[in-house]
Amino acid sequence: MKQDALAKWLKFIIVGVGFCGLLTYTVIMPRFAAYLVRQNSMLEKNVLPWLILIWISAIPCYAVLVLGWKIADNIRRDRSFSYENAEYLKWVSYLSMADAVFVFLANIIFLLLDMSAAAVMLVICIIVFIGISISICAAALSHLVAKAAEIQEENDLTV
Repeated sequence: MKQDALAKWLKFIIVGVGFCGLLTYTVIMPRFAAYLVRQNSMLEKNVLPWLILIWISAIPCYAVLVLGWKIADNIRRDRSFSYENAEYLKWVSYLSMADAVFVFLANIIFLLLDMSAAAVMLVICIIVFIGISISICAAALSHLVAKAAEIQEENDLTV
């Protein structure tokens, strides 16, 4: 696959993920919260804090999509292995880890304030595990891209 085609596909996927996230955060989650309140009116006082937590946790996700867009631009310009992309991937790692820690700590606080349940904590732990996995993969990719950029720079100097 050529650089241009790969970059276009990556951007298409990024837009699709962004749209799905927007749909989830603005339509599905509020409707799900309203459904839960209809099922159990005792949950009404907990809905807004949970929605705010979910919306705040979306901010790093969209920042990662912006970084992905920049990486796709660099791929289109045939700069796949650049220090700039390594830096973007490092930021993806930081944002993913920060989001995972934020969600975990917020759920512990909600649990202590009796605004959450142990079953929710189990689901949150799975989500946190996924976030940490993404963080580690992005950090590894950042390291590999930086090494590749170094090798590419050395090869450019020898020719």
